[in-house]
Amino acid sequence: MTITVSIVEDDVALRPIYARWLKQAEGFRVLSQFGDGLQALATLPQDKPDVVLMDINLPGLNGVECVRQLKVKMPGTQFVMITVYEDPDRIFNALAAGATGYLLKETAREELLDALREVHRGGSPMSSGIARKVVQCFQKPPPAAPEVEPHKLSAREEEVLDLVSRGYLLKEISDALKLSEHTVDTYLRRIYEKLHVHSRAQAAARYAELKPHVVAARG
Repeated sequence: MTITVSIVEDDVALRPIYARWLKQAEGFRVLSQFGDGLQALATLPQDKPDVVLMDINLPGLNGVECVRQLKVKMPGTQFVMITVYEDPDRIFNALAAGATGYLLKETAREELLDALREVHRGGSPMSSGIARKVVQCFQKPPPAAPEVEPHKLSAREEEVLDLVSRGYLLKEISDALKLSEHTVDTYLRRIYEKLHVHSRAQAAARYAELKPHVVAARG
């Protein structure tokens, strides 16, 4: 069985390396390659690859939001994030968006190929350091979250929190809301304080719990 793969990577030096690895390996076929998220979003639903290698930091549309939108259109496709980041917030956001694997860009050729085979079989491959961080996050007993009244969040704070939950980075939130990064950072600190959380991942999780109440309060 041949595994079809599409690559979404803006690094012009790294993208052809991944393509060459796949072309030289038995059982793989490179279906398409993209250098930005918007182009991938427009074309991948027609390509329908088995697996997509998706960078997180992409021009036009970040990889996490790209996966979130594509997963709805391509439920049978598996998405493996490739990144230089071991940040638990990014891992959480990527997995919550629908990614089923998370690899570092330093991953060796054979390890990457094995990961693609594994995800195609239904597994969730992760670089060892990433897997360790995920396990550590689940091993921490969650603190009892104080009740938060929906009206305590301002309309602007809700907008910022919504973008955080969708995987937007600080600069992307700044651009989307036409605010300075300093102002967005101030809103984030207020959100953390009001929700009694300490990270973007925790804030996104609390937002998922609060969102129905926030919508009801608006209505």
